[in-house]
Amino acid sequence: MKTIIETDAEYICDIQAPCFQTLTHDEIELVRASKIQVQFRKGDNLTKQGAFASYVLFVITGLVEQYIESDNNKSFNLRIIKPGEFIGLSSAFSKNTFSYSTVGLTDCQVLLIEKTAIIDIIKQNGDFGLGIIKRYCEQNTDLFDTFRMVMYKQMNGRMADVLLYLDSFKVDYPEIFELLGRKDIANFAGITTESTVKILKSFEKDGLIELTNKDIILLDFPGLNEISKRG
Repeated sequence: MKTIIETDAEYICDIQAPCFQTLTHDEIELVRASKIQVQFRKGDNLTKQGAFASYVLFVITGLVEQYIESDNNKSFNLRIIKPGEFIGLSSAFSKNTFSYSTVGLTDCQVLLIEKTAIIDIIKQNGDFGLGIIKRYCEQNTDLFDTFRMVMYKQMNGRMADVLLYLDSFKVDYPEIFELLGRKDIANFAGITTESTVKILKSFEKDGLIELTNKDIILLDFPGLNEISKRG
């Protein structure tokens, strides 16, 4: 982790990101006065589940993996966070700790914004607050879909869902599967790594996918969607 200041070559002025476009001049200055820009390396933890949270994170560049941890050192991957998204919004409005952990899938640059500043802006700027609510609701909808997958689908259905979800990142991040180990994919599906390897080989044998080293190429989207529907 490295703090970036405005005179550094790596500095990115991202107060102009779309989510900040509704802010007034004074509100932009409040964000500037309350934020730090930080560069995280691939594999660095951005947040840790249960740790005290005094800030909200905004991803400028890079991909971040969001996951929850259990008491027996098992983890379940929830989603991949892209540039332009916030991390830790729930800590600004409920308990003062992070509800999940996040780790850099790639090198990434992030704004750490004091959550008190975010709360103050939401109180006085309805458009910005509406945008935050919309983002939060979209995240909750995704979480409910994830819970339904884990609760009601068999392993093949889960794996089809995960492959289709991860493949959606290939347009902007063609290396997405190469950033993830088989264990990471298993943690998205909530199954063991051994079961993941077996299912992937079975899918390849059936002509649904092609395995090329760490990369996974989806060949039969209708077939995978049908497996997802059947669960």
